Amino acid sequence: MRIEYLPRFARQYKKLPREIQELAEKREILFRKNPFDSRLKTHRLRGRLVRYHAFWINFSYRVIFEFADNDTVWFHQIGDHDIYD
Repeated sequence: MRIEYLPRFARQYKKLPREIQELAEKREILFRKNPFDSRLKTHRLRGRLVRYHAFWINFSYRVIFEFADNDTVWFHQIGDHDIYD
């Protein structure tokens, strides 16, 4: 699986605390093996974000992503629940 980090995601990632960045890297390893691993709590979003999915970094932080095709995923945003606004 190929993951593309979109510019907004990259900017948000750089602003995260180092411990959250490290946890996000560990979660990405799980995601690459199985995007629907139960530890990630991957779920489809609703409303205006219906074409996206999200997975948990921890209780507070999420990654919003989109399946571009069978082999590519676009990471759109990372952060706390404010990214849903």
